Amino acid sequence: MYALPDQMVRSKALARCGLVLLSLWLCIQSVPISVDKTKEKAKEEELGPPESADTGLHYDRYLREVIEYLEKDPHFREKLKNANMDDIKQGKLSKELNFVQHNFRTKLDELKREEMNRLRMLIKAKHDIKEGNVDHQALLKQFEHLNHKNPHTFEVDDLDRLIKSATNDLENFDKDRHDEFKQYEMMKEHERRQRLKNLNEEDRKKEEEHYEEMKKKHASHPKVNHPGSEDQLKEVWQEADGLDPEDFDPKTFFKMHDSNGDGFFDESELEALFTKELEKVYNPENEEDDMVEMEEERLRMREHVMNETLDQNPLYTEEELREFEQQLANEENDINKKSAELQKEREELERKQEELDAQKLGLKQAMEEMERVKSQSLNADVKREYEIYDK
Repeated sequence: MYALPDQMVRSKALARCGLVLLSLWLCIQSVPISVDKTKEKAKEEELGPPESADTGLHYDRYLREVIEYLEKDPHFREKLKNANMDDIKQGKLSKELNFVQHNFRTKLDELKREEMNRLRMLIKAKHDIKEGNVDHQALLKQFEHLNHKNPHTFEVDDLDRLIKSATNDLENFDKDRHDEFKQYEMMKEHERRQRLKNLNEEDRKKEEEHYEEMKKKHASHPKVNHPGSEDQLKEVWQEADGLDPEDFDPKTFFKMHDSNGDGFFDESELEALFTKELEKVYNPENEEDDMVEMEEERLRMREHVMNETLDQNPLYTEEELREFEQQLANEENDINKKSAELQKEREELERKQEELDAQKLGLKQAMEEMERVKSQSLNADVKREYEIYDK
């Protein structure tokens, strides 16, 4: 396999920590600008949308804005140059916050207050929706990336918590995506098997033949290059960039596809390189091609290049599928049981409503009878008075 240039692929340790934490260590490698310290003056920074890629974390904007402001401080940026990822993850770098310029500290305080307000609004919304029946332990986890006991200022403990939370969350991010895809594939296979059960023998045979035909069609495609190989990169160079493969130059290739110009390939930039390969296998117009599977394959390719491993194990085993189907059956039984209970409660309510309606009707009839008797009695009294008067 052709090895990508060092600048083009992150190390395995950094890849696991994700795009944003990587910025803490790597994005500072750009050429520094010479500054006359005697004329240096702190400038007010406007709070704007962060420019780095979205991490998918619920505190994503806060994380990226904190990092981007820290990178603007000359002292902190210098310390980043000499720090390694272990130092960052162990909180050694967080202590350097004490030496960050006052105007940046003020902006960090402002960012924290905004984040605290966002979290308070989130909790209030969840509390209102669930009418007080909320999982308070789960809500507290929303605050793990900052020190909520001090809602006003951004301190060393806040940076330490933010780094540790992001490291842990981003390490599990791809795993969660794989688990979701696994659930998707098992559900798809479960539904296919359920459809077969409801068919007669002839239709079942036709459906199985069609299924096998679609599998063969999907497997019949042009050769797919090994992700990250020289052949794969040259094909992008030729087909997407329109350049002569004989003139292929890794450094030039890297500069062309480093779309944000930060000097490194992030996840989205790496995944973009695999589009040509994926188009050989997946076409949204084809019945046999599943676009959800294509995105999973794109993720696996990116992980392979970044982690230098390629898992060839099946997505799920028959035993896992049986367990999944049993789980679905149990959930269906629970729903049916609950539905039956609700139906009984409904029937009981309807019975009581009928009794109440009957009572109301009886009461109404009794009132009408009383009014009729009263009216008759009044008419009789009036008649007697007339008779007495006539005599």
